[in-house]
Amino acid sequence: MNFANIYKKTRIWIILAVAVMLPFIVTNNYWLHIANIAGIFAICSLSLNLLTGCTGLFSVGHIAFYGIGAYTAALLATKLHAHFFVSLICAGIMAMIFGLILGIPALRLKGVYLAISTLAFGEITYQVFVNWTAVTNGTRGILGIEPPVILGIKFNNYQKYYYLVLLILVIVVVLIRNLLHSRIGRALFSVREGEIAASALGVNTVMYKVIAFATSSFFAGVAGCLYAYEVHFISPESFIGAESVSVLAMMVVGGIGSIPGSIAGAVVLTIIPEALRSVGDIRLVIYGAAIVAIIIFAPKGIGGFLEWVDGLLMGSRTGKKMAERED
Repeated sequence: MNFANIYKKTRIWIILAVAVMLPFIVTNNYWLHIANIAGIFAICSLSLNLLTGCTGLFSVGHIAFYGIGAYTAALLATKLHAHFFVSLICAGIMAMIFGLILGIPALRLKGVYLAISTLAFGEITYQVFVNWTAVTNGTRGILGIEPPVILGIKFNNYQKYYYLVLLILVIVVVLIRNLLHSRIGRALFSVREGEIAASALGVNTVMYKVIAFATSSFFAGVAGCLYAYEVHFISPESFIGAESVSVLAMMVVGGIGSIPGSIAGAVVLTIIPEALRSVGDIRLVIYGAAIVAIIIFAPKGIGGFLEWVDGLLMGSRTGKKMAERED
């Protein structure tokens, strides 16, 4: 058996093994916290990529669904002392409901008009978080979110919580991958490639766009729930419009339509600002320059580069051709 075959059969397991071993390699609590946040944003980036990268629907207010999930989980945890998985599912469902409320009328719009409508929804959601003090506690936020307890295990430190985030990230990746390789996934791709052509072939484009919006919102709500339990406190400042731009940047830098790219983009753009924090405000310049450099030198994003390396290691013709072009 040659190297290409061994690599093809073991690459996923190697990646998972490295991910599982990470808390034993990185023992600093601060960086474990950053790893948790990166995993949570990876789920949020994947949810946006399902909507934009796979269906072609452009959303600029995706952080609103993330925030709805976080507030739903926080309220269930503090007011009703709900079990973690109850909060997780309810957070996803609540975000999905609002995704449908926005999606059904907004899907009559296209392009920049749809983007503006999602941006407006994000701003409205933020103002609700700030001003509906009877429920959200306004700018004071919601305190006292207890660590989740699952099967008698209390996830009360960053190392334990890392494995919970990793588990849910893996589940989300598997669900999205299976969805995209199903009949529904092929219909979503057809909508992205040409809505008129898809309609002519009998694809119910409105129904599939609603499915994309609802599924994407659900996973964003799940990510919001994980965030609430990770930081034990939420406030409206965590869900401002700039956060939507950050998630959008993660998707673009990672590679539009790429599952590995969404994860890599979230990890890179979460770690870079923290790694550069010691250099002060100049980190913003370096951070912006890094994003521009990635877009220029890797037009398909980090995901495209990973696919090239993957193809090269498996000895595929595509990988070899790309390598020859690089040379």
